[in-house]
Amino acid sequence: MASEMLYPIMPIYLKSIGFSIVLIGILEGLAEAVAGLSKGYFGKRSDVAGKRAPFIQIGYAMSALSKPMMAFFIYPLWIFLARTIDRLGKGIRTGARDALLSDQAIPETKGRVFGFHRAMDTTGAVLGPALALIYLHYHPEQYKTLFFLAFIPGILAVVASLLIKDSKIKIAANPKVSTPFFSFLKYWNQSPALYRKLVTGLLIFTLFNSSDVFLLLKIKQSGLNDTQVIEVYIFYNIIFALFAYPLGHLADKIGLKKIFIIGLGLFVMVYAGMAFNLHLYFYFGLFFLYGIYAAATEGISKAWISNISDKKDTATAIGTFSGLQSICTMMASSFAGLIWYQFGAAATFIVSALVTSLVVIYLITVPEKAIITS
Repeated sequence: MASEMLYPIMPIYLKSIGFSIVLIGILEGLAEAVAGLSKGYFGKRSDVAGKRAPFIQIGYAMSALSKPMMAFFIYPLWIFLARTIDRLGKGIRTGARDALLSDQAIPETKGRVFGFHRAMDTTGAVLGPALALIYLHYHPEQYKTLFFLAFIPGILAVVASLLIKDSKIKIAANPKVSTPFFSFLKYWNQSPALYRKLVTGLLIFTLFNSSDVFLLLKIKQSGLNDTQVIEVYIFYNIIFALFAYPLGHLADKIGLKKIFIIGLGLFVMVYAGMAFNLHLYFYFGLFFLYGIYAAATEGISKAWISNISDKKDTATAIGTFSGLQSICTMMASSFAGLIWYQFGAAATFIVSALVTSLVVIYLITVPEKAIITS
């Protein structure tokens, strides 16, 4: 909730304090690069230390601290520092948090555990922007105050994280192991062949899965006003939140792979549909399917990865995937923007749909096999 309160207004706020579009792009690119690379490194650190809770607590604390920092000063270097601290906090906690979730589950319950996490996370993505919109309705352009208000749920998250205790399942700590910043990349060669095969498919998909901003830009260009665009986005997050746990539960019963592939199939349908100018109701229909796609893939992919990784390497495995995924996401938006500029919006969505269809065929050949280690 704390992060999503600020997500819709971040570019507006930065422009209001003098940031150019180019500078905003550099800022966001740098911030996401820091988050992406640090996910792998701190995931590895969590496995080496044999601890999860400290990384989660420090990560949430740093992200909470960054919220009011954005409002104290408007100097570019200070803004870069605050935004980097926010994303670094995300990088520190992600691998350890997902590994903790995995530690608290068995292979047969991974889907519902990760699905519940995505449901709660996305509920925050609904409430955050809604609260921001309500506040700005009564206090137009009072952006700085919103950053201080976002500090409140941020602090509550930190307090909640202090209640987390490391799993009673002992993780073999090895503090003498050297962990250079890019040491997590060595895991790629050390990982199971099934991990490399699965993650290769996921990363190819990510390269053609651009930011949701492009979907919102498309429906905006199709004639929807700002309020309708925001309504569609909130509607998508509500569907995501509602379906994440039930689909995770279903995945435990019929298989993570089946649900994930069904989710990608829905993605193909949505992106193919977005190539055309449609009525508002059709866009709501597409974003309904898009919400189900997200619910069927985001948590499920991490559950699948955790099932094919050794328990002692869970944070490294998920952190390495998340880090590479972040880098591919940045590249995906660049590809999408280039295709959009050269060939138009329809080509952007058709290319994504076609490549995703090939990824579906590829993933059908990837076996779903849990490697259980004591």
